[in-house]
Amino acid sequence: MPSLKDIRKRISSVNNTKKITRAMKLVSTAKLKRAQDAMGALKPYAGKYREMLGSLVGQLGGDAAHPLLEQRAEVRRIAVFVLTSDRGMCGGFNGQIQKALIRLRRERGVELVVYPLGKRIAKFVEKSDFELGEAFGEITPAATTETVRHITDTLVAAFLSGAVDEVVVLSNEFRSVIEQAAVARTLLPVAAVEQSGGEAAGDLIYEPGQQSLLAYVVPRYVEVQVRQAILESIAGEHAARMNAMNNATDNATEMIRALTLQANRARQAAITKELMEIIGGAEAL
Repeated sequence: MPSLKDIRKRISSVNNTKKITRAMKLVSTAKLKRAQDAMGALKPYAGKYREMLGSLVGQLGGDAAHPLLEQRAEVRRIAVFVLTSDRGMCGGFNGQIQKALIRLRRERGVELVVYPLGKRIAKFVEKSDFELGEAFGEITPAATTETVRHITDTLVAAFLSGAVDEVVVLSNEFRSVIEQAAVARTLLPVAAVEQSGGEAAGDLIYEPGQQSLLAYVVPRYVEVQVRQAILESIAGEHAARMNAMNNATDNATEMIRALTLQANRARQAAITKELMEIIGGAEAL
C-alpha cells in the first residue's frame, strides 16, 4: 500500500492535470463558437452555388460540357484529399480518419495518391505505404482564400492532366457538437444535382451564355467544396477536443475523489497504529 505522502503527491499531480484539461476545454469551446460561425456563414453560399450548377446542368442537359464534369470510363487511380488536425488530445478524431483511409483503399481496390492537410495525417502517410502527393501543411491557417485556391488548383490539375481519374475528399463531417463522422465524398468529377422544378427551372436568359457561365461556376463550386470541408474539419476538431478534455476533467475529478478516500484511510490507519503502540507501551509499563 502506498504511503500517505505518495498518495498526496499523486493527488497534487492529478489536480494540476485537471487544471490543464479544464483550461483546454474552455479554449476549445471558444474556438468552436468561431469555427461554427464561419461554417454556418458558408453553408447558404455553398447551397446556392449547388443550386446554380444544378440549374445550368438541368437546362443544358446533354450539352453540359466541362472537363470537370467528365466521368472517366475506368477509374484506375484516385487522389484522396485527407484532412485531420495538427495536434492530438481530441479523442478519436484523427484515428477514425486514418482507419477510413485504410478502409477506402481496401474497398476501392485501386491505387491511391494521398494529399494530406494537417500534421497528424501527414505523419501517418509518411510512415505508411501510401503514395504521397503534395502535403498542404497545417489545417488551421488553410481556410484562407489563397490556400484554398492553391489546394483546389492542385487537385484540379491532377484530374485534368489524367494523373488521377477521380478526386475524393476524406474528412470528418460536423454533424453535431458530440458527433463527427469520417465521410468520403467525390470532389471530381463534379456530380451536379439537376433541378427539376422551382425557381431554377423555366425560361431563363443567361448573360453571358450558359456554357460560359458553366465554365466559371464549376471551378468555383469545387473551390467552395474544398473550403467547406476545411471549415467542417476545423469545427469538428474543436468539438472533439472540447469533449475529450471535458471527459478528462471528469475522470480527474473522480480520481481525486478516490485518492482522497484512500489517503483518509491511510491516515486513519497510521493514527490507529500509533494509538496501538501507545496503548501497548502503557500496558508494558
